[in-house]
Amino acid sequence: QVQLVESGGGLVQAGGSLRLSCAASGIIFSTYTMAWFRQAPGKEREFVAAIWSDGSTYYTDSVKGRFTISRDNAKNTVYLQMNSLKPEDTAVYYCAADTAPRTPRTPREYDYWGQGTQVTVSS
Repeated sequence: QVQLVESGGGLVQAGGSLRLSCAASGIIFSTYTMAWFRQAPGKEREFVAAIWSDGSTYYTDSVKGRFTISRDNAKNTVYLQMNSLKPEDTAVYYCAADTAPRTPRTPREYDYWGQGTQVTVSS
Protein backbone atom coordinates (compact mmCIF):
# COMPACT_ATOMS: atom_id res chain seq x y z
CA GLN A 1 0.00 0.00 0.00
CA VAL A 2 1.52 3.26 -1.15
CA GLN A 3 0.95 6.22 1.12
CA LEU A 4 2.03 9.85 0.88
CA VAL A 5 1.19 11.94 3.93
CA GLU A 6 1.60 15.72 3.89
CA SER A 7 1.97 17.88 6.98
CA GLY A 8 3.05 21.37 7.96
CA GLY A 9 0.29 23.50 6.49
CA GLY A 10 -1.34 26.32 8.38
CA LEU A 11 -2.30 29.97 8.43
CA VAL A 12 0.42 32.62 8.13
CA GLN A 13 0.61 36.31 7.34
CA ALA A 14 1.99 37.57 4.05
CA GLY A 15 5.78 37.54 4.15
CA GLY A 16 5.90 34.60 6.52
CA SER A 17 7.27 31.09 6.06
CA LEU A 18 6.12 27.49 6.27
CA ARG A 19 7.82 24.16 5.70
CA LEU A 20 5.71 21.35 4.29
CA SER A 21 6.69 17.70 4.68
CA CYS A 22 5.58 14.61 2.77
CA ALA A 23 6.38 11.20 4.22
CA ALA A 24 6.24 8.29 1.77
CA SER A 25 5.81 4.57 2.35
CA GLY A 26 5.28 1.59 0.06
CA ILE A 27 7.71 2.82 -2.62
CA ILE A 28 11.46 2.67 -3.11
CA PHE A 29 11.64 6.36 -2.29
CA SER A 30 15.18 7.03 -3.52
CA THR A 31 14.25 6.00 -7.08
CA TYR A 32 11.20 8.25 -7.38
CA THR A 33 10.73 11.75 -8.66
CA MET A 34 8.80 13.73 -6.06
CA ALA A 35 6.73 16.82 -6.72
CA TRP A 36 4.49 19.40 -5.09
CA PHE A 37 1.29 20.68 -6.66
CA ARG A 38 -1.30 23.11 -5.32
CA GLN A 39 -4.97 23.77 -5.98
CA ALA A 40 -6.96 26.84 -5.02
CA PRO A 41 -10.79 26.80 -4.94
CA GLY A 42 -12.24 26.91 -8.45
CA LYS A 43 -8.84 26.56 -10.13
CA GLU A 44 -6.94 23.72 -11.78
CA ARG A 45 -4.26 21.83 -9.96
CA GLU A 46 -1.00 23.70 -10.51
CA PHE A 47 2.57 22.41 -10.57
CA VAL A 48 4.85 23.97 -7.96
CA ALA A 49 8.16 22.08 -7.79
CA ALA A 50 9.80 18.73 -8.51
CA ILE A 51 12.96 16.97 -7.39
CA TRP A 52 14.47 14.00 -9.21
CA SER A 53 16.30 11.07 -7.67
CA ASP A 54 19.65 12.66 -8.56
CA GLY A 55 18.71 15.82 -6.66
CA SER A 56 18.01 18.08 -9.62
CA THR A 57 15.10 20.48 -9.14
CA TYR A 58 12.57 22.40 -11.19
CA TYR A 59 10.18 25.18 -10.12
CA THR A 60 7.27 27.03 -11.59
CA ASP A 61 8.14 30.68 -12.27
CA SER A 62 5.87 32.16 -9.61
CA VAL A 63 7.75 30.48 -6.74
CA LYS A 64 11.36 30.72 -7.96
CA GLY A 65 13.55 32.37 -5.36
CA ARG A 66 10.95 31.89 -2.63
CA PHE A 67 10.36 28.12 -2.40
CA THR A 68 12.91 25.32 -2.06
CA ILE A 69 12.20 21.63 -2.59
CA SER A 70 14.48 19.08 -0.95
CA ARG A 71 14.50 15.41 -0.02
CA ASP A 72 15.91 13.19 2.69
CA ASN A 73 16.07 9.67 1.33
CA ALA A 74 17.01 8.22 4.72
CA LYS A 75 13.68 9.49 6.05
CA ASN A 76 11.63 8.83 2.90
CA THR A 77 10.54 12.46 3.09
CA VAL A 78 10.31 15.38 0.67
CA TYR A 79 10.06 18.97 1.90
CA LEU A 80 8.88 22.29 0.54
CA GLN A 81 10.33 25.32 2.30
CA MET A 82 8.12 28.31 1.51
CA ASN A 83 9.41 31.81 2.26
CA SER A 84 8.05 35.28 1.50
CA LEU A 85 4.56 33.87 1.23
CA LYS A 86 1.91 35.81 -0.66
CA PRO A 87 -1.90 35.61 -0.47
CA GLU A 88 -1.91 34.08 -3.96
CA ASP A 89 0.00 31.10 -2.54
CA THR A 90 -3.15 30.12 -0.64
CA ALA A 91 -4.16 26.61 -1.73
CA VAL A 92 -4.26 22.98 -0.77
CA TYR A 93 -0.77 21.62 -1.37
CA TYR A 94 -0.37 18.03 -2.59
CA CYS A 95 2.63 15.73 -2.66
CA ALA A 96 3.01 13.43 -5.69
CA ALA A 97 5.37 10.63 -6.76
CA ASP A 98 6.29 8.85 -9.97
CA THR A 99 9.18 6.78 -11.27
CA ALA A 100 9.96 8.85 -14.36
CA PRO A 101 7.56 11.67 -15.29
CA ARG A 102 8.05 12.72 -18.92
CA THR A 103 6.28 16.04 -18.38
CA PRO A 104 6.72 16.87 -14.70
CA ARG A 105 4.28 19.82 -14.75
CA THR A 106 1.40 17.52 -15.71
CA PRO A 107 -0.61 15.98 -12.86
CA ARG A 108 -1.55 12.88 -14.90
CA GLU A 109 2.12 11.82 -15.00
CA TYR A 110 2.06 11.01 -11.30
CA ASP A 111 0.75 7.69 -10.03
CA TYR A 112 0.64 8.48 -6.32
CA TRP A 113 -0.78 11.43 -4.40
CA GLY A 114 -1.14 12.55 -0.82
CA GLN A 115 -4.32 13.86 0.76
CA GLY A 116 -3.22 17.49 0.75
CA THR A 117 -2.48 20.08 3.40
CA GLN A 118 -4.06 23.55 3.56
CA VAL A 119 -1.88 26.64 3.32
CA THR A 120 -3.59 29.97 3.94
CA VAL A 121 -1.74 33.28 3.61
CA SER A 122 -3.50 36.36 4.96
CA SER A 123 -2.88 39.89 3.70
